[in-house]
Amino acid sequence: MTDPLGLINSGARAGAAPGIRPVAGAGAGGAASRAAGQTSFKDVLMKNIEQVNVLQQDAEKAIEDLNTGRRDDVANVLLAKEKADAAFRMLQQVRNKLVEAYDEVKQMRV
Repeated sequence: MTDPLGLINSGARAGAAPGIRPVAGAGAGGAASRAAGQTSFKDVLMKNIEQVNVLQQDAEKAIEDLNTGRRDDVANVLLAKEKADAAFRMLQQVRNKLVEAYDEVKQMRV
């Protein structure tokens, strides 16, 4: 089973976002440290969105194959659909948390 958001068995320290390492400094220093092998939040998010998309496409193909008779393993089709659904729901929760955080920052007074 793939983990599209990298949250299961990530091996990351508690409280840290998986796959995301802190960027030291800002501006040119931050860009230099990302170039040294660190990934940005945007890159991690886009990679995971693509993985969720692949899972959904695989599930839809499995359903289509089952309907046309090219497949007869209903259990694996259901498993593929459930994996895609769980990955999408998790991605939706990440989006909801991001929107909440944005709204909270937007409400801050300067």
